[in-house]
Parts: sequence; C-alpha cells; structure tokens
Amino acid sequence: MQYNFDEIIDRSNTGSLKWHYNDDTIPLWVADMDFKAAQPILNAIEQTVQHGILGYTKPTEALYDSIIQWHGSRYGLQLTKENILFSPGVVPSLALMMNVFTEVGEAVLVNDPIYTPFMSKVEQNGRQLVISALQEVEGRYQLDLADIEAKIIEHDVKLYLLCNPQNPGGRVWTTDELEALLAICKKHNVAIVSDEIHQDLTLTGHTFTPFLTLAKGYEHNVVSLTSMTKTFNIAGIKGSMIFATDEALVKKISQQQQLNDEYELNLFAYTAMRVAYEQGGEWLAQALSYIEANIDVTVQFLEEHLPKIKVMRPEASYLIWVDCSAYAQDDQVLYDTLRAAKVELSAGYKYGEEGRLKMRINVACPRALLLEGLNRMHMALSESADTIVNPL
Repeated sequence: MQYNFDEIIDRSNTGSLKWHYNDDTIPLWVADMDFKAAQPILNAIEQTVQHGILGYTKPTEALYDSIIQWHGSRYGLQLTKENILFSPGVVPSLALMMNVFTEVGEAVLVNDPIYTPFMSKVEQNGRQLVISALQEVEGRYQLDLADIEAKIIEHDVKLYLLCNPQNPGGRVWTTDELEALLAICKKHNVAIVSDEIHQDLTLTGHTFTPFLTLAKGYEHNVVSLTSMTKTFNIAGIKGSMIFATDEALVKKISQQQQLNDEYELNLFAYTAMRVAYEQGGEWLAQALSYIEANIDVTVQFLEEHLPKIKVMRPEASYLIWVDCSAYAQDDQVLYDTLRAAKVELSAGYKYGEEGRLKMRINVACPRALLLEGLNRMHMALSESADTIVNPL
C-alpha cells in the first residue's frame, strides 16, 4: 500500500513526550517520527485487543524466525534463537552491560558527542567515564584511533560503548573503521557493546555493518543492542534485543537480567516486533524515501537562509547535526531563542563537549511541519542578531 507521510496527525493531549506543549510549538527534537505506524503493525495490535485475552506471553518461534530472517537477509548477521535475548530498551541494556563487563570504579570509554545515556549510565552505575572526542573531517566524524588506544592504556578501560550508526552525527562506520577499532580492543582485552538501534535507517549510498559479523574469535567480548522501535516508529511500545553469539556470554547476560527481572516484553511488543520484521519492509522503504527528501529540503533551506550554519549530512537516521556557532555565543541563549520562536531542537551540549553551540534537528515529520519549523529557526536567528550573532 501507499503511505501518506504528508498527513499531519494531532498528537496534542496524548501524553506525547515530543508534543508536550500548550501552544503551537513545532517539535524537531526527540527521536520519534510524526508518521503513522505501518498498517500491518496497527492491524496486529488491533487483532490482539479484539482477541480479548491479554495474559502472560512469551516469545514465539515465529518471533525468533522473523528476527533471524530480517538480520540475516539485510545484513548477513547469522543468528540463532540462542543468540537473542529481549530487553525493555537499549538504554536499560546499556546499564546492564556495566554489570556484565565491569566492576564499580572501572573505566568505560565513549565517544563525544554521543547520545546522552551513554555518559549518564556509566556515571550512574559508579564507573569511570572516559571520553574520546570524534574528529570532524570534511563535514563528517571520524574515530580518533590513536586517542582511543591512548585512553584505553591510560585508564585501563574495560568496556567500549560504540554507537553505530552514530547519534547525533549520523555516521555509519565503515568495515575498515570497525575492524581497526576491533583490533585495538582485542589488543587490550576491551569488551565492546555496539548500540545499533539506527541500523535500519541507513540512507542511500551507505552500508551498515553489524559489529558481530566482524568479531570472529572475539565473540566472548562483543554484544550488539538493537530494536524495531526506532525503525518503525513504535518507541512507545517498549522492546529491544540483545545479540551475543558466545554461549557463556549469553548465559552471563541472562543471569544479570534475572536479577532485576528485565528479560520479558509485554504482549504488544512481541506482537509488534514480529509483524514489523515480517511485513514492515514496504513501510520502511517509503519512510526512508520521504526522510531523504526531507533531509534534502533541510540542507537546501539552511544553505539559502542560514548559510553560516554548518550541516553534517547524516548517513543514517532522520537526525541532522548542525553547528550554529556562527550565530550564537551561548548554548542556553541559542536554545531559548529558538524556543521563544516556538520551535524546539535538541540542544547539542547535552551530547558532550563537542556539542557546544550545536543542535540536532529531527526531520521525520510531514514536510509542511518541517518547513514551518525551519522558517521559525530562520526568523529567530535573524531577528535576534543583536543578542546572539557572533560579531566575529
């Protein structure tokens, strides 16, 4: 079927985190889409409700098969049922991995900028947070492998939290980059947990490589985290997966999950996951086509109307990382100025020191809303020149 991604759906007064306003503010921030979910998913949930029994549920063979088929056919990741564990979310799984691979006080390495929970979960779990800044080269981020190795040695790092595709910069790390990173971690016996939740949102011209496909001989120290929720815009249905191909490691992760009873999903999550992987491909292809067009629109708009903004074009996802330093001197003033213009973006400083004077724009919305939000950005920065434009 043909989906209408131009449809504007009123999400006010629904408890939406994204649309939390009492006015007509346009939200271009938190990473959920303003698109109706795929019809097969909606139909399956409706059928579940109509059945009338909402009792205890466990994963079915059909669910395992759908996960195995999706990841095998798209990415060459060969999984078995025994390689798959379920979790309420990728962020809880990040926290779980602290107890799987490290002890309190030991060092965990992340990049900067990075999705905020990578940093907060390390510190909240009493681990030492070690940062390696990504290097921007010709408008895209690169891993600073020399710095990564130096930090591993200096701090005796036990765990590396990788984000691939990278959030907020949108990089899809190449096989060569991942293999170089793997070699460093193997050399120093550092475990790797790869958050791959944006994998299915890889854009035209780029290829996503699951870390587990490279980990031969090091499977005991590699875990991948992913979910269908970001892919199919069903984040409100909590559910994710943990992939590990080493039997002893799977057992250790499972034992940690048992401690907090964090290994089961609800009935609707199991249903949505299975149907998404079985029947969601058509919706996803159409959504990605629309998102790529929205990325083009955004890049062109900023080039024409706010030309001093530096745009990092994403290689995956619907999130665009922009450098506003030519228009602003203070992070909070920049954020507040845009909010006063009734448009909300994600403030870059929340993603680490490298995010100073940057913002993250979510373009996964009907084009009319996107253009209105971009126009408000333009008016805000232009009209507030006296207070936020950098005189240099």
